[in-house]
Amino acid sequence: MIFRTLLFLLAFMVTNSVAVMDKKTYIIHMDKTKIKASIHSQDNTKPWFKSVVDFISEASLEEDIAPQLLYVYETSMFGFAAQLSNKQLEYLNQIDGFLSAIPDELLNLHTTYSSHFLGLQNGKGLWSASNLASDVIIGVLDTGIWPEHISFQDTGLSKVPSRWKGACEAGTNFSSSSCNKKLVGARVFLQGYEKFAGRINETLDYRSARDAQGHGTHTASTAAGNMVSNASLFGLARGSASGMRYTSRIAAYKVCWRLGCANSDILAAIDQAVADGVDVLSLSLGGIAKPYYNDSIAIASFGATQKGVFVSCSAGNSGPSSSTAGNVAPWIMTVAASYTDRSFPTKVKLGNGKVFKGSSLYKGKQTNLLPLVYGNSSKAQRTAQYCTKGSLDPKFVKGKIVACERGINSRTGKGEEVKMAGGAGMILLNSENQGEELFADPHVLPATSLGSSASKTIRSYIHSAKAPTVSISFLGTTYGDPAPVMAAFSSRGPSAVGPDVIKPDVTAPGVNILAAWPPTTSPSMLKSDKRSVLFNIVSGTSMSCPHVSGIATLIKSVHKDWSPAAIKSALMTTASTSNNKGAPIADNGSNNSAFADPFAFGSGHVNPERASDPGLVYDITTKDYLNYLCSLKYTSSQIAILSKGNFKCAKKSALHAGDLNYPSFAVLFGTSARNASVAYKRVVTNVGKPSSSYAVKVEEPKGVSVSVEPRNISFRKIGDKLSYKVTFVSYGRTAIAGSSSFGSLTWVSDKYTVRSPIAVTWQ
Repeated sequence: MIFRTLLFLLAFMVTNSVAVMDKKTYIIHMDKTKIKASIHSQDNTKPWFKSVVDFISEASLEEDIAPQLLYVYETSMFGFAAQLSNKQLEYLNQIDGFLSAIPDELLNLHTTYSSHFLGLQNGKGLWSASNLASDVIIGVLDTGIWPEHISFQDTGLSKVPSRWKGACEAGTNFSSSSCNKKLVGARVFLQGYEKFAGRINETLDYRSARDAQGHGTHTASTAAGNMVSNASLFGLARGSASGMRYTSRIAAYKVCWRLGCANSDILAAIDQAVADGVDVLSLSLGGIAKPYYNDSIAIASFGATQKGVFVSCSAGNSGPSSSTAGNVAPWIMTVAASYTDRSFPTKVKLGNGKVFKGSSLYKGKQTNLLPLVYGNSSKAQRTAQYCTKGSLDPKFVKGKIVACERGINSRTGKGEEVKMAGGAGMILLNSENQGEELFADPHVLPATSLGSSASKTIRSYIHSAKAPTVSISFLGTTYGDPAPVMAAFSSRGPSAVGPDVIKPDVTAPGVNILAAWPPTTSPSMLKSDKRSVLFNIVSGTSMSCPHVSGIATLIKSVHKDWSPAAIKSALMTTASTSNNKGAPIADNGSNNSAFADPFAFGSGHVNPERASDPGLVYDITTKDYLNYLCSLKYTSSQIAILSKGNFKCAKKSALHAGDLNYPSFAVLFGTSARNASVAYKRVVTNVGKPSSSYAVKVEEPKGVSVSVEPRNISFRKIGDKLSYKVTFVSYGRTAIAGSSSFGSLTWVSDKYTVRSPIAVTWQ
């Protein structure tokens, strides 16, 4: 114990001295066979590690301080720890047998939180050294990237894969040398956007791949950012910030600017990314759902999928209304957003003693019990209730806490207005439609969000009390909430253009996500906010999408021969519908039911480790997708947009849209269709144990009987394919148009559980 304490103190002293000398401690991994046979070990009078350190010293004579050897490792691993300058680190690459150099760090209590919540553990399973070693490249289409960020440094990475054909395009404040072995490519697509908005104003944005908005930096680091210790926002959410596959390479394609993203630019970027050699594409952008032949992202992603590229897209932030999900093509992985069990609670206490729980990223002292006001006065303009620009009367709000309705302007923008008018704090009120969603925002003054029930009580209190007062206290970071919970903002199914496929496909962490941020962009994104941060906490399906993009690269590392459809199937059939307490996943956007359904979370919450070994997969070929388009009665010219003109539908086809070999079942009935039936066929491929048997287990949707033939299937080897038929019969009373009921079909073996949700909708 004393020895361990001394080591800790030594490490602490070393870390402090590094800051002074601009040198860092690295753990150097070497190839034992190569180093002992190399020229650096030919001198038998000294050990191999002394030869290596002497070589670095001689090569860097211009350096003031020689390399300092701290430890030698020859038992559980082979290598050494040393304090090196950046220049000395570069000389390591000249040594035959050098594998990698990893910066030293102090251990923290928490790992990266969303990865921890998803069950990823250092050195185990998908995060084992062998799996993380293979090269996978993620293309991120977004607002660009901040290349100097610590999340994108390339320390210890091997050479860029020779198959990579991308480029690092120079532009405003971005040179061709801004890329490295981590950020392997950066390109800009703006011609379409500039046709809409005119030439980009370079005082507001960079006419290059550099990120001025933060969104692209955040999403790229969520998918594949380095593991960075001691990351936090103002001390909140402290831990190691890490991408889902933190050893992946990143290629940034800037397609989004201050006013949006042009479809022509997105198409060009996807086209180029596939030619460059990306393995996965991550798109945290989109619009309303359109027929696939009219949807630029659907068209371009179809071509990418044909080339073996996995495409992950955000579902959108237009929930909880139904049929709001975008990016719904069946070859796209459509990702919803949910909470982790980490929160940033506040305590709101009224003058009458009532207490409510809120949420905030404000880091400061609690307020005193202060007067609470709403609007300007009884005769004030209605916009004052929303705290819009210039709406607040300083005489009325000075020194008081202001209650503001959500809507019209940004949540942090409301706080800015309150602060400019002299207010001492702010409470954000949810409407009934906004439900109990609690947003944590980096406010510029003491402020908190509140759910609709608390907001209703506060409005009543303000109007009934003679002198209403309130205080806000900030409770930091807490863990252990029931989770996941579906975010109310997460866009919902059923799909407006393809109701024969359940969308979204899965949910992933998308609320209060800590990830990299440009130091020149304030966390609140307000011009008056002069705070600079390296990490920011943001919410949206934009944040959940790159989680799945990164997890897909983990699966691809384990199963290099799997198609994008197979990876997607694995993620869907192993997803969880229960929370961390064993109860069904709840839904913050549901008015009539506490529990989420497949139109909120698809197949459920992603489970990376289970997805790496799913037992069975539902694979889909390019021809299968094209036959599906035929079943939708698309014309030959519409199909040619996606097929590039080399496919014709069969003249007398009995294909049904529901026959697409999708890992879920969307069933459509007419409202008066009593005893109506539909039958779907599916094919499953064995990717688990060579010899295995499965029995089917069905949870029938209300009002529908489900029969499966055969009920038992047996495989003899890996790669075997077996088919089965599912018949759905609507037997209930005449249903209401637009109503739905849900169930599931699960194949169960002694090791695997392969689950598919069923959604029945009466049209």
